[in-house]
Amino acid sequence: MAFDQQALSQFKEKLLIMASHAESVVTRAVRAHLDRDEPLALQALETDEIIDQFEIQIDRIALNLLAQNPGELELRQITCGMKIAQDLERVGDEATTIASRSIELMTLPALDTPLDIAEMTFLVNAMLKDALDAFVIGNTILARGIIPRDKKVDNLNDTYQQQLVEIMETTPDTIRRCLHLSVITKCLERIGDHAKNIAEDAVLLHEGTDIRHSEPTTP
Repeated sequence: MAFDQQALSQFKEKLLIMASHAESVVTRAVRAHLDRDEPLALQALETDEIIDQFEIQIDRIALNLLAQNPGELELRQITCGMKIAQDLERVGDEATTIASRSIELMTLPALDTPLDIAEMTFLVNAMLKDALDAFVIGNTILARGIIPRDKKVDNLNDTYQQQLVEIMETTPDTIRRCLHLSVITKCLERIGDHAKNIAEDAVLLHEGTDIRHSEPTTP
């Protein structure tokens, strides 16, 4: 049986559409938090179901393709694509958590903190976009450059977590709100981790090199 290149193209197309939904749901969830916009948060929750369905469809196509004895390149495309779909599904899950916590925060008085959630979101969304671009166009230099950027997001999250602890210690009546904010910043940090995973898969696909656990953590 000849390998179904048309199905492989469909596989890639669905992966790109799934990626588009994942990128947009993160922006939507954070915007809902920043604007205290409950309808927008609810839209983000609905998008997660769409992302889940894309993962199911992508896995189904991938399993059919794997049964066709693909060549080495096709095999890498399929396996890396499945891994990326899994990361995108988890990005959707993190965005869902952000939206849920945002709705909880909307029931409480607004809290003034030094956290710059918009900046952190910009960083992780840029990582996600660049990782997906690197995967699509085969730019492994771009992909490799994402690895040290994840460290910056990690450091920012560490700073924010410490700031929230200090606020809770000095102002105990903020504890509930600070805990919600702590989860939101941790979710953004995890989205950065998923973007790094996608970048590593882009290098594996286009170079055949597994760079997990081997790239430098600082620029």
